[in-house]
Amino acid sequence: MVAQANQDIYEAKTQEIARQLLTAQKEGGSIFSSLRDRMRWDDKILAWAMSNPGLRVQLFRFIDTLPALQSKPEIARHLQEYLSDESVELPSALKGMLNFASPESPPGQITATTVSKAVETLAQKYISGENIKQALKTIERLRKDKMAFTVDLLGEAVITEIEAQAYLESYLKLMEQLAEAAKSWKTVTLIDEANGEQLPKVQVSVKLTAFYSQFDPLDEQGSEEQVTSRIRTLLNRAQELGVAVHFDMEQYIYKDITFKILKKLLMEDEFRQRTDIGMTVQAYLHDSKEDAQDLINWAKERGYPINIRLVKGAYWDQETIKATQKHWDIPVYNDKAATDINFEFITQLLLENHQYVYAAIGSHNIRSLSRAIAIAESLNVPPRSFEMQVLYGMGDKIAATLADKGYRTRVYCPYGKLLPGMAYLIRRLLENTANSSFLRQNMEDRPPEELLAPPVPKQKGEIRESNGKANENGNSSVAAPITGGFPGAADTDYAKEEARNIAQNAITTVRQQLGKTYLPLINGEYVNTENFVNSLNPSNYNEVVGKIGLISVDQAETAIQAAKKAFPGWRKTPVKERAGILRKAADLMEQRRAELAAWVVFEVGKALKEADAEVSEAIDFCRYYADEMERLDRGYNYDISGETNRCVYQPRGIAVVISPWNYPIAIATGMTVAALVTGNCTLLKPAETSSVIAAKIAEVLVEAGIPQGVFQYVPGKGSVVGSYLVNHPETHIIAFTGSQEVGCRIYADAAILRSGQKHLKRVIAEMGGKNAVIVDESADLDQAVDGIVMSAFGYSGQKCSACSRVVVLESVYDSFLERFVEATKSLNIGKSELPSTQVVPVIDATAQSRIREYIVKGKAEARVALEMSAPEGGYFVGPVIFADVTPDAVIAQEEIFGPVVAVIKVKDFQQGLEVANNTNYALTGGLYSRTPSHIEQAEEDFEVGNLYINRNTTGAIVSRQPFGGFKLSGVGFKAGGPDYLLQFLEPRTITENIQRQGFAPIEGAD
Repeated sequence: MVAQANQDIYEAKTQEIARQLLTAQKEGGSIFSSLRDRMRWDDKILAWAMSNPGLRVQLFRFIDTLPALQSKPEIARHLQEYLSDESVELPSALKGMLNFASPESPPGQITATTVSKAVETLAQKYISGENIKQALKTIERLRKDKMAFTVDLLGEAVITEIEAQAYLESYLKLMEQLAEAAKSWKTVTLIDEANGEQLPKVQVSVKLTAFYSQFDPLDEQGSEEQVTSRIRTLLNRAQELGVAVHFDMEQYIYKDITFKILKKLLMEDEFRQRTDIGMTVQAYLHDSKEDAQDLINWAKERGYPINIRLVKGAYWDQETIKATQKHWDIPVYNDKAATDINFEFITQLLLENHQYVYAAIGSHNIRSLSRAIAIAESLNVPPRSFEMQVLYGMGDKIAATLADKGYRTRVYCPYGKLLPGMAYLIRRLLENTANSSFLRQNMEDRPPEELLAPPVPKQKGEIRESNGKANENGNSSVAAPITGGFPGAADTDYAKEEARNIAQNAITTVRQQLGKTYLPLINGEYVNTENFVNSLNPSNYNEVVGKIGLISVDQAETAIQAAKKAFPGWRKTPVKERAGILRKAADLMEQRRAELAAWVVFEVGKALKEADAEVSEAIDFCRYYADEMERLDRGYNYDISGETNRCVYQPRGIAVVISPWNYPIAIATGMTVAALVTGNCTLLKPAETSSVIAAKIAEVLVEAGIPQGVFQYVPGKGSVVGSYLVNHPETHIIAFTGSQEVGCRIYADAAILRSGQKHLKRVIAEMGGKNAVIVDESADLDQAVDGIVMSAFGYSGQKCSACSRVVVLESVYDSFLERFVEATKSLNIGKSELPSTQVVPVIDATAQSRIREYIVKGKAEARVALEMSAPEGGYFVGPVIFADVTPDAVIAQEEIFGPVVAVIKVKDFQQGLEVANNTNYALTGGLYSRTPSHIEQAEEDFEVGNLYINRNTTGAIVSRQPFGGFKLSGVGFKAGGPDYLLQFLEPRTITENIQRQGFAPIEGAD
């Protein structure tokens, strides 16, 4: 390693170089000054965005929507809707533009034309060309100015295998076109040669995840196989053409697997000697130091240098939001100064190791770039080992200045159509207008002392400081902030290799335990039964998950009497103690998370990620209901002078919980612990097909300290034992989740007053839905297709909240349907325990047969757009998509509970709402739209208990999204919400006259 110069020398040299660059850049006026001087409409948009945060948000939302709008009236209407928001303070010029009576009017059309042109011009600032001719013109201009380039092909999100293959083919074609053009380019010594070595004139930048539509860290092996096959083709062709290839880094979840795949591939003999391939490190990540050091160590072992592009990172908002929502550690620094410090640290680390890695320093911050130059010059880093990089349209002036001073500078050139490039444009606009942006601060003519000062983090400990030599210090992760409300359990992050290994070990361990016998738990003891039933693995019906002992009617009576006996003591048990048992149960579930998820995988056929999320939900129910009961236990006081008035709650008595198989741990746990924490003695009768998992819940509750007789695990035949418990005069509460048919029967039976019964029974029933998702003309189709595929075919459509109808406006119907079909085709169908599986089996032979019958009915009613084949040996049904379905068709009205989707075409949004509401159900619904008025109308008129806008319709989270519907979707308050426990309680009001002999204490009186 080159001996490092003193840190103070670096700083002095950094300041010297930075001031020179800053002065040179400002000669002749800055790029922003010239823009302000011209003040075209595209420039005004940037100026307005920087001056008004509310306008900035709404403007960028409009710009995001613009490419989807197909007419001038649509553009005018959306502009008016977005900018009439209360948060927006309009500049007078823009206010005048929006003062049209109708979007169809001439002023509305003029406004639409003006704004569209302005946004198009704005996009052209950051996108190097919409076609190869325009891109080549940009590239040749850059080369004339002694600047190198790298081309990034913009495109739609890759959500189908056709799109993944097209991505590869597009790059192959692009490389051929660029290589052919390069034959006529004159050599530019500054950028085409270094240390006597000829450098590739052409470089492209690619995204690893775009080579496989189902790229997923959980399926590490499958993702690697699929991606590597296409990358080999790309790299081999690039070598033939003399083209360099650089791999961009995307979201944090893909980072580790991206590095792992590339490092493995580039160690192969075929690629080991290649020095024209690069990877990217993002300095805003806490673990980026370790990543950089790891790449250096790997490059040493490899024996041939590799290019490392160092950037600060472009997904800060997304990473922060996702981590917060998932209750994961936030992977990025939350202070820009900390990122800048880390960037300088890694810059130094890379340049100190220039024998092993070629550093490409990507930034628009003059201090960051100057720091790199200062270190490189102090260490005599050869020109081949070091270059600067900027984004096209954002660092033009600084790039020109660097090139003029003899530094090899490369411009990152996005190329492609405006529509797929819009996400890129929005990221650039956000970066350009952020308060912390160096470009913005420079535009504001901040003094050099402020612009070029060493970065200082706002929070002590935000980043570890390093004095002198760069080292391998790690960073502890920063926990996601809880912004108020209930702090839910974090799902497992399968992007982490350790988590994947734990999950796989759990799968192996649980498989070894299959086939055991599970007996009912009655009055604290496991009892033998005369009848047993096998619970089978839906992925392999020859595999017995467990042998379940089914109770008889006599045993059911014994359980009722045990509950009755235990009730007086349990109702008087302090709420704090009852809540403590729930919290202990939650802790035990957290400890057994991987094992419990594995049982869900085997017994009901859920894919691992969904099984893990269900365990989180069960944990959340325990903790949330414990908190809620402690809140309710405080009661409400409505005192007045001379009188106290208290509203308090007491338990009802005996609760019968009849839980479903589709959420075997979450719903069963939720209903059970709600009944228990409110002081009711509870009998859990699970669905036969999920009785092993219910037995595991029983194990947890017993270990948590639940007294005997208070909770009992009573598997049995629903038509016999279930009916007996529902009709029993000692039953006070029935909590049921299942089919509408059974739910309505329970509701009717519970209404009958039985002999000896002195109370009316409370029924809580969730009975399914026929859930619709509306896709309007402004929808982001990438987002809509991806979310609907997940909502419709996750767990093979066997979720209460699954999408079974898609209502699409005719203007986007064909394009949506085509991508929806192709995205579904790209899904992997297989055994639930396989990490590659997205479409799992249905629960049993009865369900399989019923779904197949509906498919036959659908073929008589509509056009089959897709029918996928399914594996043998399990209860598999391949996804089916019916197109051109009429709103009143059987497959559009009846709950199928399988991987079958009806796609319905409508003329406009109003008709879409009418179609969506035209069933007997009202459970969940979805809307993909970027039209504010449509979103507002859906919030008012979409008849569903849970409405999801611009996201998938499944996966409700406790407290955040209380779950439940109305109409024939169910009766009762929402699970996981603040009202749910009230159903298990009787309210009482206690009034006491505290006036004695004309005297009553008055608080505050002397």
